[in-house]
Amino acid sequence: MEILFTLPREAGPVSVVGDFNGWDPLAHPMTLGEDGHYRVAVAVPQGEAFAFRYLADGGRWFDDEAADEYDHRGAVFRVAAPARRTTDRTTTDRIITGRATAAKPRATAAKPRAATAKIAR
Repeated sequence: MEILFTLPREAGPVSVVGDFNGWDPLAHPMTLGEDGHYRVAVAVPQGEAFAFRYLADGGRWFDDEAADEYDHRGAVFRVAAPARRTTDRTTTDRIITGRATAAKPRATAAKPRAATAKIAR
């Protein structure tokens, strides 16, 4: 899964470092976009948590305010595991016309009929 890290121009030249790149400040430098924001996309494994921090010019470290939590390494994000995908399954390899494919309805209790009284003479 790819995560897009975005920071405002005021952050200055910055890299994102963390578990996903061995804390290498040269691995993911952020680039300034035309809209004035620094960005970098990073591939991370799904279903895991990873710690990261931003490293700005001059060796200044800072955390992401939107992190799920913080620990001794910095900000921590938890990447959700992929949702289980459901697929349509075909139960037969041909279509049988004229047959019902739905389950049979449950039998219901019969309504009592009105009794007809016969008078014996």
